[in-house]
Amino acid sequence: MTRSPQLPGTVYLVGAGPGDPDLLTLRAARLIMNARLIVHDGLVEPAILALARGGTRLISVAKRRSKHTMPQHDIDALLVREALAGNDVVRLKGGDPFVFGRGGEEAEACRAAGIPVEIVPGVSAALGAAAAAQIPLTHRAHSSIVSFVAGQCKGLTDQDWSGLAGQGRTLVIYMGVASADAIAEKLIADGLSPETPVAVIENATRAEMRVLRAPIAGLGALVAHERVRSPAVIVVGSVAAAPAHSLRELALEAAR
Repeated sequence: MTRSPQLPGTVYLVGAGPGDPDLLTLRAARLIMNARLIVHDGLVEPAILALARGGTRLISVAKRRSKHTMPQHDIDALLVREALAGNDVVRLKGGDPFVFGRGGEEAEACRAAGIPVEIVPGVSAALGAAAAAQIPLTHRAHSSIVSFVAGQCKGLTDQDWSGLAGQGRTLVIYMGVASADAIAEKLIADGLSPETPVAVIENATRAEMRVLRAPIAGLGALVAHERVRSPAVIVVGSVAAAPAHSLRELALEAAR
């Protein structure tokens, strides 16, 4: 919808989920189908973008490691500029906009410019990937604590990850494929057993999804040998190793 120049449009920060269009919320699907302008990340599934009607303006602000098509401050400025011109903007982000999606920064930039913002949550990459792989992030016999961390960040070796993974805990790592070796070394150095199970879930919920498993000590070799590429999440903990039937048996044993 286009308004008069005196009234800004609304920016909708919309979670596109992990990939499968069926996992969009109804609110997200309606906004996409009715949008005239969609600003989207590079990892948004093409089938989701195909829901937009003909004539919708699609602007990609794809980001890749060490190669940003558009820096974050330019994305913020784009959203503000379009909204101030009277355009409603559907800002489509993979997963959930407030889980490692920099949605908070974009919302702040819009509010500072006096632009209305609506947040439309999505199925996060961690939750969608774990569900598709049938890996319960919490389980009475395995884990009662879940932590989410970003594996692609500055100062990784200086951070304290002790206690994030281990007995009774599940750790989910976003953006960790490129630094898999360093992540494994760090977790082991911070006290995690080298034999701790790990699952790498690539292209979760999509037709080409893969679930790869190894002990944490072999994470880097697994990623390199299998040529794992983003989008992928890494699940660390005992839930990553046991298939569903074994988990059920363990739960029955725990109840006895």
